[in-house]
Amino acid sequence: MPKIEENVETLIMPIIENLGYSLYDVQYVKEGKDYYLRVFIDKKEGISLEDCEKVNNAITDILDERNYIKDQYFLEISSPGIERVLRKDKHFKDNIGKKVCVSLFKPIEKEKQLIGTLENFDENSIYVGIENTSDNKNIKEKTISKDTIQIERKNISLIKTVYDWD
Repeated sequence: MPKIEENVETLIMPIIENLGYSLYDVQYVKEGKDYYLRVFIDKKEGISLEDCEKVNNAITDILDERNYIKDQYFLEISSPGIERVLRKDKHFKDNIGKKVCVSLFKPIEKEKQLIGTLENFDENSIYVGIENTSDNKNIKEKTISKDTIQIERKNISLIKTVYDWD
């Protein structure tokens, strides 16, 4: 995690927790010519616009006072969403056994995107169970086998949970 994100997270976490929310993540990114500081908050009942406004009002002054970010930036407060980006060990731990979509920098077996079940993780890799479906023409039924694929973290461009809309 970049130093700016770490500093901001350490600074605002107690404020956000005192308001009754949990801090899911902090991201500092440049998109085009603009910089964004994105703060993702969560609570059991979900996040409303009023919740975002409350957190925004509570952290704006202290962020300005500490001046960790020298560039002009836009502050965005939001929910992590129903399909959540996984960046931290805590995110991985909380989502073991859940369906994830992994986008890769370099393909694995000619695939740059894999969907499967997050089975485990360590400092360097994640382990995803991928279902392989094959049709057996003689028996006229589908056979499903599950292979676990080890993916190096440095090869992951994005990993997020997948919500089953059915």
